[in-house]
Amino acid sequence: MEFKEKLPTPIELKKRFPVSEEIKKIKSDRDDQIIDIFTGKDDRFLMIIGPCSADNEEAVLEYMRRLRTLQDKVSDKIFMIPRVYTNKPRTIGVGYKGMLHQPDPMKKEDLMEGLIAIRKMHIRVVEETGFTCAEEMLYPENHRYLSDLLSYVAVGARSVENQQHRLTASGIGIPAGMKNPTGGDISVMINSIIAAQNPQKFIYRGWEVSTSGNAYSHAILRGYVDKFGRSHPNYHYEDLEMVHSFYDNHPELSNPAVIVDCNHSNSGKKYMEQIRIAKDVIHSRRIDSDMKKLVKGLMIESYLEDGNQKIGDGVFGRSITDPCLGWKKTEKLMLEIYNEM
Repeated sequence: MEFKEKLPTPIELKKRFPVSEEIKKIKSDRDDQIIDIFTGKDDRFLMIIGPCSADNEEAVLEYMRRLRTLQDKVSDKIFMIPRVYTNKPRTIGVGYKGMLHQPDPMKKEDLMEGLIAIRKMHIRVVEETGFTCAEEMLYPENHRYLSDLLSYVAVGARSVENQQHRLTASGIGIPAGMKNPTGGDISVMINSIIAAQNPQKFIYRGWEVSTSGNAYSHAILRGYVDKFGRSHPNYHYEDLEMVHSFYDNHPELSNPAVIVDCNHSNSGKKYMEQIRIAKDVIHSRRIDSDMKKLVKGLMIESYLEDGNQKIGDGVFGRSITDPCLGWKKTEKLMLEIYNEM
């Protein structure tokens, strides 16, 4: 292991690129609204939506401006939390790992420039659209570089069994979605939620820290992969009933909630299937009041252009990681969901 460069601490980076009082106010207000949705005080439906990876700042900002206009049309029923995912898990450890690693996908990795790039982009999104966003908490120790800008984090299927992810989620102060693991074991996901909701004491960034627990940690269903590598869904009504029963068996858990990830193994990464899956989940909520209370929202991968491309192909706003719904289909789907609610 070669130590190349000492990176700034989160406090140092925040001082260099501070947030304004207006951003602090926007975040506080949005955080309160999102918590009200998870507690049931607000019955709006969450839509955690955006690119698989935020690979290009200008394309991301163009997408966010369009999303802002769409949000304003549906704001009485749908509350949007944009995905601005800047670090990406890689199954075999190689390939594009997100803007944190490569602020320019055509150039070599540069983590110092990546930290600066992701903070500046998140600040721009809030300043220009009023959105505070969601990130995947891939590296728990990096969360605090963006902690004053985020309103939601997801712990991925490969990370959810890791103790450091679970303990960190207990102290971040915003809702944390815990995905079912890639193998699909729902009990593992429930255990991660229990860990995140409880007070914890552990080592974090060289400090002994304690937390009071995160009452808004919850389940994300993303499908699963069997021992032969085949994808299987877990968004159907029967799957939602099963998670509901798991919550019933754990009355100590606060604010039972499920977010359904419409892509990944639920869709088999067939991005167009997200449309059908989203409508299926909306139907489950419509026919059962318990499901309506439990299922708080959807996670959808969406960008300016349909599908995906190789790095260097140069199509503005098309994913360079997993395929996404393009803007026209996204807008149509959001309005259809709005009209069905």
